[in-house]
Amino acid sequence: MSRNRVLGAAALSCLIPATLLAGGTTASAAGSDYQPEMVAALARTLGVSDTEAVQRLDREAAQQRGLADLVAGGVRVDGAYFDGSGTLTVNVDRAGADRARAAGLAARTPARGERALDAVQADLDRLAEGKVPAGIASWGVDVASDVVTIQVVDPSRPLAKDFLASAARHGSAVRVERVAQTLSTQVAVYPGSKMTINGGSGYCSVGFGARTSSGAQYLVTAGHCVAGLPTLHLDGTRFAKGAGTRYALGRDSVDMGVAKVDSGSSITTQVGTWGAAGLVSVKGGSRGAVGASICKSGATTGWTCGSITGYNQTVTYTDPNGGPSTVVRGLGKSTVCTMGGDSGGAYISGTQAQGMTSGGPTGQQCTFNGGVQSGKSSYFQPLGDALSYYGLTLNVR
Repeated sequence: MSRNRVLGAAALSCLIPATLLAGGTTASAAGSDYQPEMVAALARTLGVSDTEAVQRLDREAAQQRGLADLVAGGVRVDGAYFDGSGTLTVNVDRAGADRARAAGLAARTPARGERALDAVQADLDRLAEGKVPAGIASWGVDVASDVVTIQVVDPSRPLAKDFLASAARHGSAVRVERVAQTLSTQVAVYPGSKMTINGGSGYCSVGFGARTSSGAQYLVTAGHCVAGLPTLHLDGTRFAKGAGTRYALGRDSVDMGVAKVDSGSSITTQVGTWGAAGLVSVKGGSRGAVGASICKSGATTGWTCGSITGYNQTVTYTDPNGGPSTVVRGLGKSTVCTMGGDSGGAYISGTQAQGMTSGGPTGQQCTFNGGVQSGKSSYFQPLGDALSYYGLTLNVR
């Protein structure tokens, strides 16, 4: 199977070969709302039966509905995460704990909570304004551990030393970890299919389709994939033109961007999985909690899966060509394996769209269509944040 072919749901409905539409069913899996192919692929990667995979997805969805009901009912929730047993734990005050448990959720009263950690994160972000801390790979909120974690590659670098010294003012609210690899963007773009930049050899992976209030169609993708506002091509045919990006090499950035979809073309509402799990329907964009299952489709590594490990992550991306490093804020983090060229690719949890690949460890190697792969990680631009910033509505099936 050639990785250079577009397999699964294509980004251009007007250009989908008839043979690629075969097998794109929307049948339920054993009485569930999930497609049989997606359930089978998730079960294989988790090492469980199809029934257990459906039960896991249903359990996560039910608990997240319970969380939404709590918030709607006025409970002050200060962060939430799935623990190792699959139970959704919510940060609440003592008054909200009983209501959380009555909803079938676990409850705790943390020392800090997500709002306090977000304030620490914002302070660390300010430290990086105008001076990228070379030697620091990333920093971000770890709601489960109730700390902000800083990942350090080389603490001896001058700006890294200054950054860590300032971060130490937050005491036990900050945890420092050593890591071996720097991070880099993964430009090398249906959702998940390959799109070439300006019709050349550089490529990214397609994210999600969305629309304005007037119905104008846009592709939502990683900002660095549309830096310079290029034309985007599928199998040599143009289908979109970059219209906006918040990514700027060597500067403080957010890795979100959009491209205006050409008249006559469209982004489908099914994620292609490069032959691993058929076509996965996009039915919404509800953000998954930390610990939720998640899979992504990308042109380089295909269909890979894992879990969400955090939000509000700030990273330092190094330029493989020796250019300036770039600080990127507001990312989600996962155990999904990605490589160069997966950037912009679609992350989905069950039927809920989550975001687009931003980057990952430099030199990380993934097995194509490898499902869950131990010890891997990646960062993604949360979809909801991008939709909100650009005033768009996700296209759903």
